Amino acid sequence: MENYGYTKTENGQNQQNNGPYRSEKRIPAALLGILVGWLALNKFYLGYKKEALIQLGLNIITCGAASVIPFIEGILYLFMSDKQFDDTYVYGKKGWL
Repeated sequence: MENYGYTKTENGQNQQNNGPYRSEKRIPAALLGILVGWLALNKFYLGYKKEALIQLGLNIITCGAASVIPFIEGILYLFMSDKQFDDTYVYGKKGWL
């Protein structure tokens, strides 16, 4: 289901973009992971409810020590290309790192 370089119009047809491919979720997910990862907001933002609840539980059990996981994920998101991020986390639904 690759749709790179295309956007959907209101009537459902694909229209080619003239600009480079841009992911709209990569930067917000990265910032949420880095700044408020202890609340698992990056997981909720990407639609990973089960993983987000696990992350919250780990943070409670470890008194916040497990918040290093979303921090590392946020750093990884920042250094990925937009296409790689979408392939891995938006379309591929990879829940952890």
